[in-house]
Amino acid sequence: MRILAAMSGGVDSAVAAARAVDAGHDVVGVHLALSRAGGTLRTGSRGCCTIEDAMDARRAADRLGIPFYVWDFSERFRDDVIDDFVAEYRAGRTPNPCMRCNEKIKFAALLERALELGFDAVCTGHYATLVDGADGLELHRASDAAKDQSYVLGVLNAEQLAHTYFPLGATPSKALVRAEAQERGLTVAQKPDSHDICFIPDGDTRGWLADKVGAERGDILDRTGAVVGSHEGAHAFTVGQRRGLQLGVPAPDGKPRFVLEVRPVSNTVVVGPKEALATAEISGERFSWAGRPQEAGDFACHVQIRAHADPVPATATLTADVLTVVPETPFDGVAPGQTAVLYDGTRVIGQFTIDRTVSAVPADA
Repeated sequence: MRILAAMSGGVDSAVAAARAVDAGHDVVGVHLALSRAGGTLRTGSRGCCTIEDAMDARRAADRLGIPFYVWDFSERFRDDVIDDFVAEYRAGRTPNPCMRCNEKIKFAALLERALELGFDAVCTGHYATLVDGADGLELHRASDAAKDQSYVLGVLNAEQLAHTYFPLGATPSKALVRAEAQERGLTVAQKPDSHDICFIPDGDTRGWLADKVGAERGDILDRTGAVVGSHEGAHAFTVGQRRGLQLGVPAPDGKPRFVLEVRPVSNTVVVGPKEALATAEISGERFSWAGRPQEAGDFACHVQIRAHADPVPATATLTADVLTVVPETPFDGVAPGQTAVLYDGTRVIGQFTIDRTVSAVPADA
């Protein structure tokens, strides 16, 4: 096959490209320039897609003896990922930019261009596996549970999966990938993994959002509607947050309070006891299937609401417009805007963006 290897400049994508070469594929490496800030530099494990990353990717491609290009996707990244991130926070939701990047950039914009240029598939260093099932290609968890990235790939549809290649999915551990990179003479063998949001490399999400959204003073309310504090901008808070609330009125029982809800229209934040974070139901209208679409009705599944959360047994109900999930045991601290990924064992069924949550603890309890 003709393979376009997306090379981020990290060890995973470099080894994935190397394995594609070893498998006998015709491989071309490409690094995506996602920032228009020409001086963007990497700081330790913070950030990605920087100048250093592009140079690391080029060195890896040279070592593998494959052609290498840098493609400017910064405008598409700004429109589909950064602007979406800001809009979601303005609406009081908590988005996952990695999900949007996979959905809109790596497996949409990049894949579209790859297919136009005659490539058969895009290769990445994601830890996930593809399996030929009875009803077509299936997306499954990786062998290494600690590194499994099937959650952030849950946004991919059947057509996209048909043109993807994940060489690392069956690798038992990241340590083996680093050891392999060392043996291959790849300089990124011990490069730290990137963390945090790539376009906020200093990790100061609150400050970054304040600059983009603006700060406006508002009230912090308890579940009865009483004012218990104030804030400098509702966008700076997310469901489940405890620190930084600066409440002027202590809880009657003296226990700490957590953010339960963000209301952007009124610029208010609602707080309450930890028990109120228990979520008995979630639902959303923006859903997709990683393979064969589900039929309307009820079906059993496991649901994961964060990249590193444990999957929870649940019952999902699909109508023409809404997907609703009721877990066997309540979720903890779910925020609208998060992505829920549905599994059948290790297989990814599909995903949806959470629009509505129902607390397991009534407000008057």
